[in-house]
Amino acid sequence: MATTSTALGIDVGGSGIKGAPVDLRKGAFADDRLRIPTPDVATPDAVCDVVAEIVSQFGLKKDAAVGITLPAVVTHGVARSAANIDPSWVDVDAEALFTKRLGRDVVIVNDADAAGVAERHFGAARKHDGLVVLTTLGTGIGSAVLLDGQLMPNSELGHLEIDGHDAETRAADSAREREDLDWEQWAQRLTRYYRVVEDLLWPDLFVVGGGVSKHADHFLPLLDIRTEIVPAKLRNKAGIIGAAYLAANA
Repeated sequence: MATTSTALGIDVGGSGIKGAPVDLRKGAFADDRLRIPTPDVATPDAVCDVVAEIVSQFGLKKDAAVGITLPAVVTHGVARSAANIDPSWVDVDAEALFTKRLGRDVVIVNDADAAGVAERHFGAARKHDGLVVLTTLGTGIGSAVLLDGQLMPNSELGHLEIDGHDAETRAADSAREREDLDWEQWAQRLTRYYRVVEDLLWPDLFVVGGGVSKHADHFLPLLDIRTEIVPAKLRNKAGIIGAAYLAANA
């Protein structure tokens, strides 16, 4: 269980930076979400300024936990990649940067990993033990792998090479839109993708997130795989909730 009942989660995305305090007993926002557009040039300092503005709006106690997602691989608080933010993030100690700017301890986590944690504890995979794999189908394919509720960070399963292609270039929702695929055509590609993942990991459950998950009834029933697969429940709240949970339990 969380060590505190409320923590702040902030989700840094390519178009918007969103934050809200989270009631960790319910896995729900404890106040209205605040969204500020991501700076056109999303450098570390520019993003820090926006995050600081969001934190200042909620009147947090000094010891309140703050979790922040980044669209990046994050190892020991350091950003190792940059997706939809400025390339200058690569190799930045984001944890140290935000800690200094905010004057409080923070936890930095990959955005898909945060979503996976939220779905495991409060969403579609709640109390589901064994190996759970969340995939977010959007511009790319993000992934989170959890074993008995414990996160195995930075899985990057969207970049598996399948049939000579980076998987997300063929199976992400952006590929469906770009190539004007119907649901059945896209489902064939997803089937191929998920079969490779299940043959590598033998998961107990797949959870499908991303904006397209609201249309899950159009494509999930068409998938021909052996693993149970369900749509995410928390949708665009998952990153904030997962970041807050991880910060409170750090």
